[in-house]
Amino acid sequence: MTVELAQESIVDDRPVIFLDIDNTLYSASSQISQAMGKRIHAYFVSLGLEEERASELHHKYYTEYGLALRGLVRHHEIDPLDFDKKCDGSLPLEDMIKPDPILRKLLQDIDRSKARVWGLTNAYKSHASRVLSILGVDDLIEGVIYCDYSDPNFSCKPEPDFYHSAMRKAGITDPKKCYFIDDSRNNVAAAQRLGWGRCVHFCEQGLETVEGGKPKRIGADGKEALQDAVVIGRLVELRTVWSELFVKDS
Repeated sequence: MTVELAQESIVDDRPVIFLDIDNTLYSASSQISQAMGKRIHAYFVSLGLEEERASELHHKYYTEYGLALRGLVRHHEIDPLDFDKKCDGSLPLEDMIKPDPILRKLLQDIDRSKARVWGLTNAYKSHASRVLSILGVDDLIEGVIYCDYSDPNFSCKPEPDFYHSAMRKAGITDPKKCYFIDDSRNNVAAAQRLGWGRCVHFCEQGLETVEGGKPKRIGADGKEALQDAVVIGRLVELRTVWSELFVKDS
C-alpha cells in the first residue's frame, strides 16, 4: 500500500474508487469516534480552555472546517503532529476493530481491470495505515490520500482542494470516473459539487457517532443535500450500487 505520495501519479484511464476509512470501512459501533472525541476535547482543555469553551470551539471548528484540527492550527498555532500523537495515535485500535473477512472479500471482488481502489481520509497517514492493517485490507488499497499534518497549510474534506489533489495524485482527470463513499453527508455533497460521478453516502441508521465532539444519531437528520447520491447502510450493498465494477458471479 502506498501512503507516502511524493509525486503525481501517471494518468490512468480506469475509474478510481475513493473509500473513506473511519466510520466507513468499519462500523460506528466500534466507538472509535467517541474515544476520539474525548481525546480531542482533552486537547482543547490542555490549551487552557474551560470545559464549556473547549466544547464550543471543538464543534465550531469541526462545523466550519470539516476537521477540528484545522481550526486548532489556524487559530491556536498548535503542532498538528503533536495533536496526532495525543489523539489518533493514542487510540487502542487493536482493541476496537478486528480483521474483517467480509470487507476483504468485497474489495477482492472489485475487477481491477475496471477500477482502482484508493483511500481518502481526513486522518494522518499513520492512523490510516493502522486501520487498514488491522482490518486486513492494506494490500488491497493502491494508495491513500491523507491530511498531511506535516504541512501547516494542509487541506481536508470537504475543501475542494483536497478532492482536486486526490485526483492528481491518483492520476485521474475526469471527475465522472471518481467513485466515492463516505459516512459524512458534507463530504459526499462536496464531491457531488465537483462533478464526481458515483457518490454513495454510508449511513448506519440508528447507530450513534460523534460529530464535532457531540453525540449524534446517524441518519437522524434525513438525506438533504444528497439528492443524487445513493444511501446505503451496509458496505456489501456496493456490489449492487457499483455492480459494473465487480467481478461477475463473485
